[in-house]
Amino acid sequence: QMQLVESGGGLVQAGGSLKLSCVASGRPFNMHTMGWFRQAPGEDRECVAAMSIFEGATYYADSVKGRFTISRDNAKNMLWLEMGSLRPDDTAVYYCAAAPFLPITTTRRPTAADFTSWGQGTQVTVSS
Repeated sequence: QMQLVESGGGLVQAGGSLKLSCVASGRPFNMHTMGWFRQAPGEDRECVAAMSIFEGATYYADSVKGRFTISRDNAKNMLWLEMGSLRPDDTAVYYCAAAPFLPITTTRRPTAADFTSWGQGTQVTVSS
């Protein structure tokens, strides 16, 4: 598997911003579609954003569209998620994930089953 390590989580007040980072190793980063998932207690893991290998296509969940931005740098083997206008409902463990050559569209929401490599997760807590 690809090894993925997230960082940047923490506690932030509603309306604030946070930027998550993910560093990949072990498998060719430029052969993988990358995504960010989140999981709240008792809830299923859901995709909030995903990006194709060469940034040609992105997906954003409706709940984060306009507030979150996914980006990647293949030369650095890194993935980021910029989060703004944070709300208490954004509170969750956020995971970086990789899927070999997964096609991305603006309308099809990627599922956790589509992804083969996962980071350990980083906690994001948004207080009201």
